[in-house]
Amino acid sequence: MCGILFSNKRDYTELQFKRALAEMRHRGPDSSDHYLFCPRGRMKLGHNRLKILDLNDSANQPFFSQSKKHVIIYNGEIYNFRELTRQFNLHLHTYCDTELIIELYELIGVDLLQYLNGDFAFVITSLDTGEFFVARDRLGVKPLYYIDDLQYFTCASEIAPLVTLLGHVEFDEEGLRQYKKMRTFFHGKTLYKNIKMFLPGHYRVNDKLYRYWQLPEQPQSPPTDEELRSLISTAVDYRCISDVPVGSYLSGGVDSTIVASLLNKPDTWTVGFSDMNEFEWGKLAAESCKAHHTEIVMQDAEFFELARAMIIQRKEPLSVPNEVMLYKMTRAAKAHNTVILSGEGADELFFGYDRIFHWANQFEWNVEDFEELYTYGTEKDVEIIDAVLAPYFKYKRNIDMIARFFQLDHLHGLLRRLDNSAMLASVEARVPFVDHRIIERMVGVSFDYRMQDGVVKAPLKRAFSDLLPKEIIERKKIGFPVPLNRLFQLATDNKKAGFDAWFDFNLSVIQECLM
Repeated sequence: MCGILFSNKRDYTELQFKRALAEMRHRGPDSSDHYLFCPRGRMKLGHNRLKILDLNDSANQPFFSQSKKHVIIYNGEIYNFRELTRQFNLHLHTYCDTELIIELYELIGVDLLQYLNGDFAFVITSLDTGEFFVARDRLGVKPLYYIDDLQYFTCASEIAPLVTLLGHVEFDEEGLRQYKKMRTFFHGKTLYKNIKMFLPGHYRVNDKLYRYWQLPEQPQSPPTDEELRSLISTAVDYRCISDVPVGSYLSGGVDSTIVASLLNKPDTWTVGFSDMNEFEWGKLAAESCKAHHTEIVMQDAEFFELARAMIIQRKEPLSVPNEVMLYKMTRAAKAHNTVILSGEGADELFFGYDRIFHWANQFEWNVEDFEELYTYGTEKDVEIIDAVLAPYFKYKRNIDMIARFFQLDHLHGLLRRLDNSAMLASVEARVPFVDHRIIERMVGVSFDYRMQDGVVKAPLKRAFSDLLPKEIIERKKIGFPVPLNRLFQLATDNKKAGFDAWFDFNLSVIQECLM
């Protein structure tokens, strides 16, 4: 929806702050570079708005509470804002969820987080005292980064504004190792020493950090097919709340086909290379759900041009080549849809990665096995794998450990990738399967329910059998196909191949743009 920037550091000048805010105009092209310096410059709040709900300028941010005691900057969507407005008898002056958050905060304080169904990152500050309250959604759908500084707090929706404010940055050795071995970052790390990720499911009041949500631990009986279908259908309906057109990615896999089938003749989008794609599956799914379907073709010659532009803009590496494909597709979709639905979360909840989940269910934990099944690149680094998985070693069974890792850390990496690619094209991506009610209902159910007789996503296929073509139900899962070695041969003189070359390319572009 937007890009936010906040700091309580007096030293930043107005010019520095505006330059940093301008680094993410793509996140809010409809109303950019709005900022507020609170009394004596102690609080600085900036906002770039992508208009989705209440298209009037009265909903622009920074947004003041009716009492004029607080001001908010906010990125995200609260899908149950209408219900909460009625439940708490709030009298709002706008038709936007921004006002709901700040008025509910004045009414019940930080307890508002327990009531929100949505994806969000926001900062609320007191105009009288300068106290601030920062929060991020449960699973980390909306990004938030901050500068690691004991005296001041500065945060933003993207890394690039923080790099601009710092002026000089150095690589974080542990973050670099995480990226080169596991293609993303974990436990709050980023590529840079002084920049951290604000953890999902947490909030901060001044200098104190609190956790307000975590995955349930107790086993649960599985939902009925009717209950599962209702949960997912409601989550899709919620994510269609918008005053601008909503479309959907559609690869022709089970997840994206379910989402598109629950929409009313949607615009749908798929992407591939001319000789390596899933177009036939996308077409089949689109015909089934009566979609207005578009195929986007990636040319070999433009792949690295787009990748380089993405890295330079974001000042952080791309996770996998699929990220470039997502950006190419979403940039084309922008002409028709400002909101796109996507199927992230289904593989993690319903064990769609069959090889690794079969292994986890049949064998004890072994770091070398996990390295072979999960990691990319040829460099060995079992130390960093152990460090990333360490929070999950408390689980006695390997399947429980791996499931939690995928449902939290792995999924968080996918959500970052999705947000980065979509928002760079000024499109908001929404993820129905990551509705916290679905997550909370599913995490405690058994392996046998999720993968019955070796069939991945069996509950989804059964609950939506009337909407899914038989061929798609029986289809084996694949990812975005990308001819990486061919692309490197065409575009670079890098003697490495595959993901070793990919990681080197990303890091070299970052080093160039930081010089």
